[in-house]
Amino acid sequence: MAIDQSLSNHEMIGRADVNDVDAILAITNTAVDEVAHAVRAEGDAIFTWDYEQTRAALHKLYEKAKTSQWNGSTDLPWELEVDQEAVVAANQAQNDMLYGSMDMTDTPFEKWGEKEWIEFGVQSQNWTLSQFMHGEQGALICTAQIVETVPWIDAKYYASTQVMDEARHVEVFARYLDTKLSGHYPINAHLKMLLDDIIADSRWDMTYLGMQVMVEGLALAAFGFMHQMSTEPLLKKLLRYVMSDEARHVAFGVLSLQEYYAELSGPEIRERQEFAFEAAVRMRDRFLQQEVWERMGVDVKEAVKVVLRSPDRPVFQSMLFSKIVPNCKKLGLLDAGDGWLRERFTDLGVIQFEDWVDTGEEYDALDEVAKDRAEVST
Repeated sequence: MAIDQSLSNHEMIGRADVNDVDAILAITNTAVDEVAHAVRAEGDAIFTWDYEQTRAALHKLYEKAKTSQWNGSTDLPWELEVDQEAVVAANQAQNDMLYGSMDMTDTPFEKWGEKEWIEFGVQSQNWTLSQFMHGEQGALICTAQIVETVPWIDAKYYASTQVMDEARHVEVFARYLDTKLSGHYPINAHLKMLLDDIIADSRWDMTYLGMQVMVEGLALAAFGFMHQMSTEPLLKKLLRYVMSDEARHVAFGVLSLQEYYAELSGPEIRERQEFAFEAAVRMRDRFLQQEVWERMGVDVKEAVKVVLRSPDRPVFQSMLFSKIVPNCKKLGLLDAGDGWLRERFTDLGVIQFEDWVDTGEEYDALDEVAKDRAEVST
């Protein structure tokens, strides 16, 4: 039976065409000056009187988490000076980035020179690290919810270690922004909508799926991309530490949900597929950086058109989903219901990652905190 994609897209993301730029840019953060943001969480806090640890994989993660804690104040070389403009120039030189090969005739960037591109790089870095920081606070709140709502003692034990991890991540990103860079950005509207949806859902497994698998999975890929592209040693070391934590976090979500999803009905699985698709679109939309273009006084829609034409854009965008697609496949979400999510990920141009190693299998290779502590830089 054919799927009514227009109707389904309207129900999930509020528009028929996932690539409708006008609809994407119409979603903005209207509360940029707010200091506190409240979301009503409906989940039950669940006690369990069964203290036997029966899930060996979760116990292994818990033991690893206990021995892999690091101190954001003392384990990172905060004494290193960061010249942000010099770092941006070095990153551009190393990676040949920023649309250098594109014809900028009749675009907002036609008259841009080195000064403007350096300033864009500065603002882009401020924006990117700000969104990482906001996302990590979302993870902090969601993981605290998981401690309350998950019914297994093994999962409560591990999730409690992740609460500490996420607090540390918020701390180090905030410190880096405050002491090494040149300004914060408010949370992107698309990211804010997704975090609100995850926190507000009363079902504990939706918190897992939205945060542990989708948001953390994309973050792990994005951190890896930035780690590879950056020339700044403090940031590279910070990201390497965070990545080793994030690999465990995503593995935690995959290992927990694999057991639970095996027991769900077809309609229940479809709800999880729809949630995964919505989360994927929301996360993709946030990377258009419209707030950066606004701050630089550039016509946002025209700037986004240029961004979307960049030869490197499809590769960058799809690589962000290199962790999400194989994890969804391992959870059985990709092909359930006649391949509904497979079709959607194909439309998004990310299905090619389905056979990449899922995070449940690769976290051992990424967990090298002890080795990193012995290095001055990575």
